[in-house]
Amino acid sequence: MERKTSDGRNVAAEFSPALDLVLNALEQMRERGGKLPRASRISLGELRHPVAREASERTDIGDKAALLAAIQTRVSICAKCPHLAASRTQTVFGVGNPDAELMFIGEAPGADEDARGEPFVGRAGQLLTRIIETMGFSRPEVYIANVLKCRPDMPRGSSGNRPPTPDEMQTCLPYLAEQIAIIQPKVLVALGATAVEGLLGTRGTMREMRGRWHSHQETPLMITYHPSYLLRNQAPSEKRKVWEDMLQVLERLDRPITDKQRNYFR
Repeated sequence: MERKTSDGRNVAAEFSPALDLVLNALEQMRERGGKLPRASRISLGELRHPVAREASERTDIGDKAALLAAIQTRVSICAKCPHLAASRTQTVFGVGNPDAELMFIGEAPGADEDARGEPFVGRAGQLLTRIIETMGFSRPEVYIANVLKCRPDMPRGSSGNRPPTPDEMQTCLPYLAEQIAIIQPKVLVALGATAVEGLLGTRGTMREMRGRWHSHQETPLMITYHPSYLLRNQAPSEKRKVWEDMLQVLERLDRPITDKQRNYFR
């Protein structure tokens, strides 16, 4: 696709002589070697053929579901954490719209998720679904995933869930990075401190981090409490904090907000 300036001139034609000079200089520097700055042949090729590169990117975007399915297949047989591979019922990849503008990220599957193979289907997941619907979305319109794709193993005979270890998260994070890169959401929402640690590599108190914008790989990131926190702390004031975070998300997405939505939990 040709790019034109505001007065109709072809951008590629306008800058072609200058671009040729730069490319030729880079090629000469590359051949001379030494300590001078050099450009790889791949980089030079991309500069010379931007249209081909953009077409390739458009093809990837148009086939997001297939790209995600391929990663899901790899995840389903992953044994990089042998203890998790041995204890899980199945992996829990992610669900939702491959072209979602909004993506929620939690920490790891629990027992319900391990049994069903879908993230956020237990009590916390049901609450998350209500939050999503109150925002004006349906659950299938957004995308939901976790940092970890396996349920963290528990000692035999014990119940409940444990948070993933830093090593487990580092091993599994490349899968999440691929999901985000394919979906390309406009906004990410991190649910809880463990998800934040996975996405940002830092750990802090939710009181300090929630309610303001952060960034993950140049994608706006909103941090809020995990739904399980609201199940333990059901005061309207705590629910209001999460809802205020979601109102900021709606504003960032340019979604209409009704008076009723603005006044929830007041």
